Amino acid sequence: MTTRIIGTGSCLPAQVISNDQLAQWVDTSDEWISSRTGIRNRRIVKDETGAWMASQAAKKALENANTDAEEIDLIVVATCSNDMQFPSTACQVQEAIGARHAVAFDISAACSGFLFGINTVHAYFSAGIYKKALVIGTEVLSKLVDWTDRSTCVLFGDGAGAAVVEAAETGLEGFVQYSDGSKGNVLTCSSRKIQNPLQETTEDYIRMNGQEVFKFAVKKVPECILQVLEQTGTKKEDIRWYVLHQANSRIIQSAAKRLGVPEEKFPMNMEKYGNTSAASIPVLLDEMNRNGMLTRGDRLILSGFGAGLTWGAAQIVW
Repeated sequence: MTTRIIGTGSCLPAQVISNDQLAQWVDTSDEWISSRTGIRNRRIVKDETGAWMASQAAKKALENANTDAEEIDLIVVATCSNDMQFPSTACQVQEAIGARHAVAFDISAACSGFLFGINTVHAYFSAGIYKKALVIGTEVLSKLVDWTDRSTCVLFGDGAGAAVVEAAETGLEGFVQYSDGSKGNVLTCSSRKIQNPLQETTEDYIRMNGQEVFKFAVKKVPECILQVLEQTGTKKEDIRWYVLHQANSRIIQSAAKRLGVPEEKFPMNMEKYGNTSAASIPVLLDEMNRNGMLTRGDRLILSGFGAGLTWGAAQIVW
C-alpha cells in the first residue's frame, strides 16, 4: 500500500497587495520585484487567520474527495506561523471541520512542510495505523515580515492549501527528504523572546541571506529530483508536471535548465500569491486540479525547499 491524493482545496485571503502598492511603503518598484522574483501580487490577511484558512481549504479538499470529515483518521498541518503556541493549528482545524475521530498535530519544516507532511502520513499508512488523512499547509507570513525591509517584505504572502490522502495501491512512488541545520542561519525568524524581570525583549522578523538561499535551492532541487527519478527508475520525460515550491521564478527556471526539462512542465503561480511557504505546493496543486491540468495516471514530481535548511522531493501518480 502507498499514499494517494484524492482531493485538494485552497484558501487565500481576500486582500491583494500589488508591487505598486508595496512601492508606496518601501523603496522598490514593480519592475525590480518582478524581474528578480516573478512576483507581482500577494495575498495578505486582514481578518483571516491561519487556522481559519486551513479549515476552509480542508473543507474544499474533503468536498473534492467526496469524503466526510468523520472518515479522517489523521490531520497533519505544516506551518511555521501558527496563530497560537497551543492548541495546535491542526487541533483547531479538527474542531472546525468536525473530524472527531482524527488525531491532529502540527509540523514545522518551513517551505518544505507540506512534503514532509505527506511523508509523515505515508509512514503511518505504511505501518497500517491509519488509512485516510488531511495534509495541510497554512501560513500567515505577513505577521513575520519586517515591512520596512524590501529584501524580504516583497517575497512573502499568506494562504492555505490542503490535500485528502488515503492508503491505496498507487500514488506515492518515491521520496527523499533532507535537513542541514548547520546552514540554518541563512533564513531565520525568532519566536517570542524571553520577557521577564531579568530580560529585555525586542521584536524580530524574517531574516534572509538571499544569495545563499538561492545558491542552495538551485543546487539541491535538481539533485533531489534526480535522486527520486533514479530511485523509481523513471525517465525525466515520463513526468507530466514538476510542481515546485513557489519561491522565485528564477530558481524554477534554473532547475528546469539543469534538469534539461522544458520550462513548460514547471507550472508557476507565484506571480499572484508570492511565496506562501508550506502552502505553496498544495495551493498550486489545487489550482492545477480545478483547472483540469491533472489526469488520473499522470506522474508528478513535487519538490520543496526552505528554512532549516530543509528540502525534498516526491514522485506521485495522480
